[in-house]
Amino acid sequence: MMSIAEQVLEIAEAWTGTPYRHQASCKGVGCDCLGLIRGIWRELYGSEPEFVPPYAPDWAERSGEDRLLAAASRHFGGPLPTADMQRGDLLLFRWRPELAAKHAGIFAGDQQFIHAYEQACVIRSPLVPSWRRRIAAVFRFPEK
Repeated sequence: MMSIAEQVLEIAEAWTGTPYRHQASCKGVGCDCLGLIRGIWRELYGSEPEFVPPYAPDWAERSGEDRLLAAASRHFGGPLPTADMQRGDLLLFRWRPELAAKHAGIFAGDQQFIHAYEQACVIRSPLVPSWRRRIAAVFRFPEK
């Protein structure tokens, strides 16, 4: 039987090439970074853990709350040290230290991550220093 991490990576890879569409979460049709994570969660656990209200592209700056980080903490448990990240872990990113986390991806190992790249599609990107320093939190998908 595959581990949760292996399942997460297999599912995330299957979303590769899905066009970027704000607020969408439909493999092959469209998704944003949160939609990718929602799709992975649905495939693993059968349904989403909570309703996601509509949000604007700049929702993190507008609300002033760290809603993505709070939701991840509710459903994944506490964040892990960045040094402990493993393949299949959820990565949340913030653009500047004082801003809310507003991007998500899946750590794929080998210094790469899978995410919905705005204006493009779900891709595997190098976790270069400019991405790595923006990691706000690391979460592990819970066991079923």
